[in-house]
Amino acid sequence: MDIDNKVAVVTGGASGLGFATASALTEAGARVAIVDLHPDRTQAAASRISALGISCDVANAAAGQAAMSEIVDKLGAPHVLVNCAGIAPGKRIIGRSGPMDLEEFERVVSVNLIGTFNWLRLAAHRMTTNAPDATGERGVIVNTASVAAYEAQIGQAAYGASKGGVAALTLPAAREFASHGIRVAAIAPGLMGTAMVDAMTEEVRQAVIDTIPFPRRFGKPEEFADLAMTIIRNPMMNGSVHRLDAALRMQG
Repeated sequence: MDIDNKVAVVTGGASGLGFATASALTEAGARVAIVDLHPDRTQAAASRISALGISCDVANAAAGQAAMSEIVDKLGAPHVLVNCAGIAPGKRIIGRSGPMDLEEFERVVSVNLIGTFNWLRLAAHRMTTNAPDATGERGVIVNTASVAAYEAQIGQAAYGASKGGVAALTLPAAREFASHGIRVAAIAPGLMGTAMVDAMTEEVRQAVIDTIPFPRRFGKPEEFADLAMTIIRNPMMNGSVHRLDAALRMQG
């Protein structure tokens, strides 16, 4: 899809992978809306790239509907959605104090999986109103899974389950939306250089890097954005989850 002057929405767009993707979309000529939870951070990020900033809990149906309506009113119906909003707390199912609180599992699934589905459904509905381009395309949706969808480590049960759901959502959504000219794909990042990595000690950081085959470093948010842009531009990339992990296969 040619995204020049098209409307693009990025959830979780105020930082990390989301902000890198929002920046790349802006540089390519798209009219971008950043959707994130914290109002001040969202507006600050949006102002940096002259985007529309909207504060929203991505898993809340009413808030999502209101946010999408605001995007359509101010920018128009979206042609691109990149879902980057997510959380990654680590906790064992059975810890020293007993079983994991069910509310903690629900919170991770709510943000990562339900939030992704919420915005996928809202964006796809609006995309159906777009005029098709010369190839019949009306929209592109890129979701963020994780290598934890396939080989989550101890303490990643909730995160792995939520990202496994995102991966499993990709193909049925792509098949359903095909008749509307809307593509759906997902990216499964490995170890990326985000705020989570910044919080590691140097010793832990190096130990993690040593598990990565090549290149032996953390991925850059810009590399995630580059793959997202490739998916958006390449019409044959549909229905698949694309690993971005430097050949990493996480051990238990």
